[in-house]
Amino acid sequence: MKKFIETLKNIWSIEDLRKKIITTLALILVYRVGTHVVLPGLDPNKLSEAANSTSSNGLLGLFDAFAGGAFSHASIFALGVMPYISASIFMQLMTILVPQMQKLQKEGESGRKKINQWTRYLTVAVTALQASAYYQYLKTPSYAPAILTSYAPYFLASTVIILTAGSLFVMWLGEKIQDSGLGNGTSIIIMIGILARLPQAFIQEFQQKEVRGGGGLLIFLIEVAVMVAVILGLVILIQGVRKIPVNYAKQIVGNRQFGGARQFLPIKVNGAGVMPIIFAQAIMFLPTLFSFTNLESAQGIVKIFSSQSNPWYMVIYALMVIAFTFLYTALIFNPKQMSEDLKRNNGFIPGVKPGQPTADYIGSVMDKVTLPGAIFLGIVGILPGFAEMLGVTQIFSSFYGGTSLLIMVAVILDTLQQIETHLLMRQYDGLMKGGRLQGRQTASSFSNY
Repeated sequence: MKKFIETLKNIWSIEDLRKKIITTLALILVYRVGTHVVLPGLDPNKLSEAANSTSSNGLLGLFDAFAGGAFSHASIFALGVMPYISASIFMQLMTILVPQMQKLQKEGESGRKKINQWTRYLTVAVTALQASAYYQYLKTPSYAPAILTSYAPYFLASTVIILTAGSLFVMWLGEKIQDSGLGNGTSIIIMIGILARLPQAFIQEFQQKEVRGGGGLLIFLIEVAVMVAVILGLVILIQGVRKIPVNYAKQIVGNRQFGGARQFLPIKVNGAGVMPIIFAQAIMFLPTLFSFTNLESAQGIVKIFSSQSNPWYMVIYALMVIAFTFLYTALIFNPKQMSEDLKRNNGFIPGVKPGQPTADYIGSVMDKVTLPGAIFLGIVGILPGFAEMLGVTQIFSSFYGGTSLLIMVAVILDTLQQIETHLLMRQYDGLMKGGRLQGRQTASSFSNY
């Protein structure tokens, strides 16, 4: 405890770090206040019942979790940062698949600025489209009674404009956190939205188990212990690295010697980060769109894909996560490029010839490391379904795995790693006594946004 208090004092004594933390907390406070501001034309007193039905919906519950409850409560930040994430994912894939985009990205700062500008334009279009769809959703029987009759003629225009402006403002908050605060702004906003539901989840689960008496409280404690174990497993998954030894040839320039050092090429166990789970969930949600139609033949499909505790859902979902992990890892990692970079810098892997043999060796190691990582990621994705099958409430079960928990753990580790970097730069002890924290790989999660 004394060590922890001393570390907090060291953090607060660094002026630059203190300003970053205060700025981040202030911007987060602005975001959280905005999530409680209801759209004009709606009666807030009539939204509670509709909000409860939305937060428990398998299709919309994930969006509501990312928005910190703003989606279900019809807030001005209802769409949150999700349109920006969708646009960023699309642009990221384009930079991988389209040669012209790859060339633009390699132009340096000017190319990145141009790509970021296109991402913002695409965000406006995506937000306007989603805002129009959200307006139609507010006209469903759950939310329709909350719409004020006198405001109905203006409700469409004001909703689309305010939701679009709200999402762009949240995007700006994320960029300000990135520039002047601590950590990746977009990731932190998503994490705050997820954490905002945690106290409510604990209370609901505790109240449900308290009814059973002493035995129920024991089950609640066991559930909390299992959740802690899952979090520890995720930390291992995120930080797990396979180090490939690399030697650099000695070079003598004048009277100075360069190179000759032995370093390591880190291959992450979970190089794809949270992206496979996001892609898999996006595809798994598509069949549930039939539930908004009158197609009776689609009810069987909807029944399978709308419940995360359905056995068929879990099997298909886990297989898709594993497949997307290999696909996304292959897209963002290029063993041939790594081999050329090593050769260009006079580096080589001991016992492996430079060139194509090195690329083949790196590729084989990557495949061997990615397989257990993909399987573990697939298991993490379906853990909420198992928790729900064992009697855990739906909102609390989402913290046993899946996208929410993976994002939360990854962002916290990344933020702590940045704080530790500030401490070590000023010759203070780090946060961990037994070694340095490892943050996420830049390309593996939301850090590109």
